Amino acid sequence: MFIVIIYDLKCEKGHTFEGWFKDRETWIAQNSQKLVSCPVCNSSNIEIIPSSITIMGKESRAENKLQNKEISPSAALKMLHQYIDKNFEDVGDKFAEVALKIHCGDEEKRNIKGTTTPQEEENLKEEGVQFIKIPLPKMDS
Repeated sequence: MFIVIIYDLKCEKGHTFEGWFKDRETWIAQNSQKLVSCPVCNSSNIEIIPSSITIMGKESRAENKLQNKEISPSAALKMLHQYIDKNFEDVGDKFAEVALKIHCGDEEKRNIKGTTTPQEEENLKEEGVQFIKIPLPKMDS
């Protein structure tokens, strides 16, 4: 079995596309040598953007056994929330502010989570900030 890492990439002009690499070191080496280029404009000024793709490696092979079993939507949502809790910084109600600063380069790029108002979501869309809304699971009483 051949394992690849799929990164979501973006060029300096904002075109997004996928790149498939053997590992992170391969991505770094190819990108530093300007071997990765945008399929739309051919720019070789490329960066990784946040992605919802799961990377399957040695440590997740045990989890692959779950693929052979049925999983309820609520269990899947719970697993997603556990992943987000472990891998995203909670910025609370400052999500829109922090996301815009990251988008503009005023803060370091990182995975964040938080809450927004409908107006803040509209502002982020107008500014071209990519984000995804994930519903909160209903808590049993």
